[in-house]
Amino acid sequence: MSAQASAEGKDSGRCVRVIAGRELAFDDEGFFDDFEDWSEEIFKALAHESGISLISDQHRQVVRVLREFYAYNGRAPLNNELRKGTGMSLLELDRLFPGGLKKGARRLAGLPNPKTCN
Repeated sequence: MSAQASAEGKDSGRCVRVIAGRELAFDDEGFFDDFEDWSEEIFKALAHESGISLISDQHRQVVRVLREFYAYNGRAPLNNELRKGTGMSLLELDRLFPGGLKKGARRLAGLPNPKTCN
C-alpha cells in the first residue's frame, strides 16, 4: 500500500496525500485534518510507513481506545486515561509505536495534532 504526496496545500502547512485510494489532508506533522477520514486500510498503510511491519492486537487496542475516547470526549485521553483504558504501562504503550504516543499512536489513530487541540 503506497502513499503518494501531492504538492497541493503545502504552502498552508497542509499536505494532501492519496492513501489506500483516498485523497486525504494532513497537517505539516502528518496528523489528519479530519478525524472522520480515518479507516482501517489507512491505518495499515500509515503503520507500515512508520515502520510497524506487523500490526498486533495491542496496536489495534490502543488505536481503538484512542479513537473511542476522542469520539466520546472530543479530546485525546491523558496518558493516565490511556493507560487505564488499555491496561498497559506508559512504557509499553510508548514502545509499541515508532514516534511514541504523540507522533506514533495518536497520529496513526487519526487524532488531530495536539498543538491544534483546545
